[in-house]
Amino acid sequence: MTADVFRFPVRVYWEDTDAGGIVFYVNYLKFFERARTEWLRARGIGQRALKDQSGGMFVVSATEVRYLRPARLDDELLVTVRVERFGAASLLLAQQVLAGPAAGGPVLCEGSIRIGWVQADTLRPARIPPSVLNVLEHP
Repeated sequence: MTADVFRFPVRVYWEDTDAGGIVFYVNYLKFFERARTEWLRARGIGQRALKDQSGGMFVVSATEVRYLRPARLDDELLVTVRVERFGAASLLLAQQVLAGPAAGGPVLCEGSIRIGWVQADTLRPARIPPSVLNVLEHP
């Protein structure tokens, strides 16, 4: 496990909300996805280039999400990514959505996301390339 926490700001738009102006539950998974993509990018890993160069890619294999408080239209949110566990073929990530642009806001949603490495052409599980693991373990 690492204490390194990546933070990514998100603003709530109309498209993120339901008829009541509250963030629709599935959109928290989209916020998580955006933050994971930017987390990889911040470590020099562009997903398209990664696939082209290695022949592999990360896919979500499991999610567990808890919704604690609602977010609303125009809210500024902070989405976090933290690695809980490194494996040979997968990573377990802890993610949160917090209210406000700073990390001090209340937790609105939290999740545990497992991403696995697969060969892009067959979608068969494979070991994460050592070069990728090294970058993720030692940012």
